Amino acid sequence: MSNGQNPAGGVQSVERAFDMLEIMASSGGSIGVSELADIAGLPLPTIHRLMRTLMNGGYVRQLPNRRYALGPKLIRLGESATSLIGAWSRPHLAELVRGTGETANMAVLEGTMAVYVAQVPSEHAMRMFTEVGRRVYTHCTGVGKALLMQLSDETVHSLVSRAGMPTYTENSLSNPDTLISDLELCRKRGYAIDEGELEIGVRCFSVPVPNAPTPTAISVSGPAARVTIESADHIVPLLKRVAKELATEFDKNAAL
Repeated sequence: MSNGQNPAGGVQSVERAFDMLEIMASSGGSIGVSELADIAGLPLPTIHRLMRTLMNGGYVRQLPNRRYALGPKLIRLGESATSLIGAWSRPHLAELVRGTGETANMAVLEGTMAVYVAQVPSEHAMRMFTEVGRRVYTHCTGVGKALLMQLSDETVHSLVSRAGMPTYTENSLSNPDTLISDLELCRKRGYAIDEGELEIGVRCFSVPVPNAPTPTAISVSGPAARVTIESADHIVPLLKRVAKELATEFDKNAAL
């Protein structure tokens, strides 16, 4: 269209630029120009123009091997967005803490890792504590598995092959096929469990947040002596209810 707008009223060039960033993020943060053109379905000259504009703004950089990578300017945007998400999600996490007595977290998928974006700690003297901003592997954490539940098996295989699957305890999963089987069970029951896979003596229940703009999960974790398998009957329904509340918050914020 001559005015640069698409039929839905958006600006086509801006939408395409955001599409490029999304494709790069889904590809692990860097991608070759030919692959980018194939996935986007755009001619190479258009890709080059979009990349040049994004590079000028610091949102994309070109590596020595000529591949394009996400740029440092996105870090500041991501940090600001994370801070806002943490602010409006904390009251919902506090509801989980009141209902369970244990620490509640929210995490998002960033590249190949789970990143904690909000936490409300338990009031118990012995409690779980994770710094907001901490990055953890997805295969050995409750939030990580709840994030992977939202992806296809093929995507999970690709993700863990890039990230690796280090073992932290004797309970840690170390094989992609075993992880895929575990995720199938998680999807059937509707929640994920970390059975001391990152730290012995800790149990965590986690569920996905539906319809979030990026894979998102919330969790309740604590000492296994308090967070028993039987406590899932009480904790998981609360997690699912709060996840729905957070999904509504995402919808409201997207509409602003």
